[in-house]
Amino acid sequence: MRARLRCLPARCVPGPLGARAGKARALAAAGAALALALALCACGSTAARALEPVTLVLDFTPNPVHVGIYTALARGYDRDEGISLHVIAPSASTDAIRLLETGSVDFAILDIHDLAIARERGEPLVGILPIVQEPLAAVIAQPSIASPRMLAGRTVGITGDPSDTAVLDSIVSGAGGNPRSLHTVTIGYDAVADLLAGRVAAATAFWNDEGVALRLRRPGFRIFRVQAYGAPSYPELVVCTTAARLRADPGLARALVRTLVRGYDEALAHPRLGQRALESLVPGLSHSLDSAELSALRPAFTGPEGRFGAMDMALLGSWARWEARFGIVRRPVDVAAAFDPAFAP
Repeated sequence: MRARLRCLPARCVPGPLGARAGKARALAAAGAALALALALCACGSTAARALEPVTLVLDFTPNPVHVGIYTALARGYDRDEGISLHVIAPSASTDAIRLLETGSVDFAILDIHDLAIARERGEPLVGILPIVQEPLAAVIAQPSIASPRMLAGRTVGITGDPSDTAVLDSIVSGAGGNPRSLHTVTIGYDAVADLLAGRVAAATAFWNDEGVALRLRRPGFRIFRVQAYGAPSYPELVVCTTAARLRADPGLARALVRTLVRGYDEALAHPRLGQRALESLVPGLSHSLDSAELSALRPAFTGPEGRFGAMDMALLGSWARWEARFGIVRRPVDVAAAFDPAFAP
């Protein structure tokens, strides 16, 4: 690790059974680290003063989705672009939007549904770089559930996130079932434990996270990805900033995008190097779980075009209509205002 200051709060990582439940607990423990990180990023260090400081808030605690970011840090790609990139892990899932809205940070990785909801509230946030090219959302079901139609009359766990019901309804209706026939219960981020214990027939979760953890622990669980049941293949995670920041300093956005694209390209071309960079900068990760998650994620980083960071405005238009159809927002997002393809590679 380089000597200059980094905003790299540690992550508490359980074994493969923990998945997002353990990560959610880690968010609560990260509050003090976030405050310290922001203070450190504000003051900088003597060695880094010639570089322009840039703050990026993650969508969640550091994990394999962020492999290209930590590869860029480990390889010094930010310094090559004249910036000093400080990565901040959020202490709560709402941190990223709040910090962007208050101007406390420059950029944040947002779930695309959160971006849509923020835009509907009137927050002028803009997506500039997709991190993944497809949805990570899924319904994970017990091995006996061969189709989402078979969930009729069964208990399905949801986290309580605004997009959960939309994902569940889209998958069940796309399979020819009736979403109103389900019994849903809010379980937070305990999908792995509840599925293993048989407390629910299925649960909304991320196929790259809980899905991988479950298959490592007990193969046979069914994973129904939302794009396989009628949803467009929208990018789940997007680097965002405010419209005002883009107008004030578009060069900063371009420098960040070039840094991240180079980091992800390197991590995808040399997976072992990328994993080493991630694990060297984020203490406590599970090497075996990281390896499995990175292997599952690799096609999602590049999508059908085979290129990291591509932004398909026509596809985003389809996503906006889907987003409104399933009630995440009341009307389709103005895609031209919500995304700026000029910064994507």
